[in-house]
Amino acid sequence: MTGPIDDLLALLDLEPLEVNIYRGRNRDVGTGRVFGGQVFAQALVAARRTVDGAREAHSVHGYFILPGDLAAPIVYFVDRLRDGNSFTTRRVTAIQHGQAIFNLSASFHLAEPGLEHQEEMPSVPPPEELAPELELIREMADRIPESLRPVLTQDRPIDFRPVTPGDPFRAEVRPPVRHVWFRAIHQLPDDAITHQAVLAYASDYGLLPTALGPHGVAFRSKGLQMASLDHSLWMHRPFRADEWLLYCMDSPAAAGARGFVRGSIYRRSGELVASVAQEGLMRLRPPKP
Repeated sequence: MTGPIDDLLALLDLEPLEVNIYRGRNRDVGTGRVFGGQVFAQALVAARRTVDGAREAHSVHGYFILPGDLAAPIVYFVDRLRDGNSFTTRRVTAIQHGQAIFNLSASFHLAEPGLEHQEEMPSVPPPEELAPELELIREMADRIPESLRPVLTQDRPIDFRPVTPGDPFRAEVRPPVRHVWFRAIHQLPDDAITHQAVLAYASDYGLLPTALGPHGVAFRSKGLQMASLDHSLWMHRPFRADEWLLYCMDSPAAAGARGFVRGSIYRRSGELVASVAQEGLMRLRPPKP
């Protein structure tokens, strides 16, 4: 029997079908559709499979076109747009049922020295002083709809520890800011793409709900329709996703039924390793009479 980390690594180990074509499986995280972080991470892995040498992703941008079907595999087509002296550019299209559900652009860079600066990491309690989110969710299992309970309370490959936990079923007004420590629950292989892909997977988890805070709307509220529209990730420095990383999220704006959220990811030692930005649909439907 495999554990959750083995399942995640298998999810990221795409099956080659033909030159530049790969197939990936799905994992249900309780959203009723393919988790955006999954397709984002798998598309990044597909792009990296076509890159020669030690070039690693530094800039990755994706657009979510259609909801992904959990029951069907996803096929990834990679276009080799450019192989330059120091940068490599790829475009990936994710296909289900003959339709594009997601596309991604990724740029890979040969490591080189240069000027450096960064924002300082916020001061927050260390992860050892915080409860795992999974533990908090299991404590409220009796309030989770029976159909979702097995999925939401299942073992996870990534340990998320929110600094200020929220209740996904209870509406409350909160600042549009979240801080969450996370890491893979077991040691990962040493190759850089595994750590980048795991971070890409985790970077979509809990990001958009940050924009709900000022409106007193719970993530699991009836009548709320939420979906990622796009997702961008910039990776500044090397890191390991099996060591604690602090994800600092804030939402400066929401308008037109869309919320905008940005994030900064720090190593525990304070180095800023990645930046994130996302816009997502936040549509409140009136209750049915």
